[in-house]
Amino acid sequence: MNVSSSRCTPAARPEAVEVLRPAERLSPVVFASPHSGACYSERFLQQAALPLKVLRRSEDAHIDVLFGPVTGLGAPLVRALFPRSYVDPNRAEHELDPVLFGPQAHALCGQTSQRASAGLGVIPRLAGEGNAIYEAMLPLEEAFERLASCYRPYHAALAGELTAAREAFGQSILIDCHSMPAASARGADIVLGDRFGSSCVPDLTGNAERILRSLGFKVVRNRPYAGGFAAEHYGLPAEGRHALQIEISRALYMDERSLEPHQGFDPLKARLEAFAAALVDACRPQSLAAE
Repeated sequence: MNVSSSRCTPAARPEAVEVLRPAERLSPVVFASPHSGACYSERFLQQAALPLKVLRRSEDAHIDVLFGPVTGLGAPLVRALFPRSYVDPNRAEHELDPVLFGPQAHALCGQTSQRASAGLGVIPRLAGEGNAIYEAMLPLEEAFERLASCYRPYHAALAGELTAAREAFGQSILIDCHSMPAASARGADIVLGDRFGSSCVPDLTGNAERILRSLGFKVVRNRPYAGGFAAEHYGLPAEGRHALQIEISRALYMDERSLEPHQGFDPLKARLEAFAAALVDACRPQSLAAE
């Protein structure tokens, strides 16, 4: 089992995002892994009141490795290297938590989103199974620094790859890759989120579901995960910009407490490669028809 993900030391990999590109781009598909980053700086670990093993439970651990083969299929993979508990790139930049940053955050951002109010904003207040990351509030300047150093570089890289896809093929297709706790999967292996049909054309979700079912996966749509900020922001099908979120049950490939891959990892990786190969082929411009 070869698992080489974005686990690193800050000194070895100080950048916020890595783009793995194919030798030749063969379709408008761009894969992204916003939550598999595991570069925990010493400063963040000192700020946090939780141990690393608890902080890491917020990660979509190893998802970047499971989807790593897509570059050999003609599609790029954009992966965040910073941890989700530090900055969550699947949130809007303005989703700042007033409990964590004080009334200034509310005044700056206007209405507080439900996600930020729940402690799961762009700078999360909670991690693991709802544990408080910090013992005290953070200065607003801390949020600004994290947005500048992590959030914006990630989205600049992702937007750049999607722009390149549109320039080459006339459209872009984002496959936003995540994992989910088995307890929230409700018996499903995979949940496809297209924001109830608003973030991509029906053919894209339909093709993805058919391919996954043919590979033996139990698939549901939009429940309990319909797609987050990335699907909403990058999914504008009327403009030829499509986005589909994919959530994979963690029980399929790892121990959910230790985050260590188990015997299901390699078989899942092979099945996901087969899925990606079929989807990339199906998403060639002549294959994807708007309805």
